Amino acid sequence: MHDLAGKHILLGLTGGVACYKAAEVCRLLTKAGATVQVVMTEAATQFITPVTMQALSGRPVYTTQWDAREPSNMPHIHLAREADAVLITPCSADFVAQLVQGRAGELLPLLCLARPMERVPLLLAPAMNREMWAHPATQRNLRQVQEDGAVILGVGHGDQACGENGPGRMLEPDEIVEELLCALAPKPLAGQRVWVTAGPTFEAIDPVRGITNRSSGKMGFAIARAARMAGAQVTLVAGPVALPTPRGVQRIDVESAKEMLAALSGCAEDATIFVATAAVADWTPAQVAQHKMKKQAGAGAPALVLVENPDLLATIARSERARSGALYCVGFAAESENLLEHARTKRERKGVPLLVANVGPATFGRDDNALLLLDDAGVTELPHNSKTVLATQLVEQIALRLAQRA
Repeated sequence: MHDLAGKHILLGLTGGVACYKAAEVCRLLTKAGATVQVVMTEAATQFITPVTMQALSGRPVYTTQWDAREPSNMPHIHLAREADAVLITPCSADFVAQLVQGRAGELLPLLCLARPMERVPLLLAPAMNREMWAHPATQRNLRQVQEDGAVILGVGHGDQACGENGPGRMLEPDEIVEELLCALAPKPLAGQRVWVTAGPTFEAIDPVRGITNRSSGKMGFAIARAARMAGAQVTLVAGPVALPTPRGVQRIDVESAKEMLAALSGCAEDATIFVATAAVADWTPAQVAQHKMKKQAGAGAPALVLVENPDLLATIARSERARSGALYCVGFAAESENLLEHARTKRERKGVPLLVANVGPATFGRDDNALLLLDDAGVTELPHNSKTVLATQLVEQIALRLAQRA
């Protein structure tokens, strides 16, 4: 999947040891389908060579505004006009100060000033010592450059080249590329508050055993990421899964169905969209043994009494805000047979405007899927694709239905 296919990214490097990470950023950008034009400050060339960046980008690197390759000697105009986004990584404290003051002593700050601000976003990935990061002047400059329209990507926390530990590390290359993708993505869900459930639940039998299912949570996590990319404020309620939290998403970890329902109390109060992707266990043991249930020779298997779990989707769908139309509910149905028939029945029973159906055994744990969308208008098919692509398509479908309702 080439998320940045057709995009032209101007990658700026300023002075700092984190320039070594910029090489990986460049590689990831080209892998994602973008063309990359590298521009380096004089200080950046002390940490990594233009030859390295040229090899990775496949394009000559610019370091001076007097570059003889430009017939008009205006690379600051041409480079800025060609770009879909300007990404500065690493971005030093000095470079932020230059932007705030409007200084243009080198090509890179000059083209940042000359870029068409209304269509070319400027993203800054700071990298500096923890004391420099915390200094009032740096924080003041960051606030100002943000007010002037730049996007500050934030910093990491950890070991630094100087031997100290704390905030100020440049984000990792994959995090930076993710932020760039988010900045360039359309925002059909801007202003929406989205809650997503994902993964299985685990219903304890005793301290070491429980009832669960094969859901990996990948679809729900992909939907949470896609909703954030689309401009929404996203809360992800996750069952026991081993998946990293999508950037910019608030995560609440739970185990049982009852814990998941309790975590969703805020959803009924302030969400505008609820996507119930989690494969919630229908039943739970009536009693949980205090200690591990030991096998005894000749005693046979212990009797396991099950009781029904609360219906999370139906509970939220029957809330006052959902019934008034202020909360748009999307359910998921994972079936093993008669997909369309069971999905229609479930949609009616749950009382949701949109239900997404898929074949559970064919998708649990996999990176791909195929979906059927059922609503009052009929059935829409999202053909087999990666869960990342399907999540983006589903978010687009949700945004389309919300626009039609408005």
